[in-house]
Amino acid sequence: MIRIAHADDAAAIHDIYVPSVLHGVETFETEPPGVDAMRERITTRLRQYPWLVWEQDGRVLAYAYASRFRERAAYDWIAETSIYVHADARRRGIARRLYAVLLEAMTLQGINQAVGVITLPGDVSVTMHEAMGFSPAGVWRSSGYKLGQWWDVGVWQKELQPPTVPPGLVVPFAGLRETPAWTDLLRRVND
Repeated sequence: MIRIAHADDAAAIHDIYVPSVLHGVETFETEPPGVDAMRERITTRLRQYPWLVWEQDGRVLAYAYASRFRERAAYDWIAETSIYVHADARRRGIARRLYAVLLEAMTLQGINQAVGVITLPGDVSVTMHEAMGFSPAGVWRSSGYKLGQWWDVGVWQKELQPPTVPPGLVVPFAGLRETPAWTDLLRRVND
């Protein structure tokens, strides 16, 4: 089942995230943030952007969220996306299904562009993003130092809907989640 994350998911989300912090380069965070910090991230981010989880048999197996791309107001219509899947749940199609709902939620909000930032080579993530309709938009060379080496970071971009002039307002996720469009989306994907 796909649903909106809530504060009580912080421990499960933290458990999924920590291996990437300590042993991977999917994130450039180098110290686990702690459950309380993860709880704060979830509740704070949900005001403006979607944070979704894949729950099966009462267990959170994956999560995906959007976040602000840059701080300037002119960037309001573009958001960065992230997804993490528990090691036990990979290669089951969960990531693509969850990511598709995240992108659809962002579209309902009025966001025009999604950006995936991938530590290279990142073959699994690159393959998934390209299968979801993202295309390469550039590489930041030697932009992160972790696990004893420098890493390049690739940017993948997907147009969710054509931009308009003037642009429409972006609906905060806190408002979108109360709409029939959101309810219909969740019903459709969970049936």
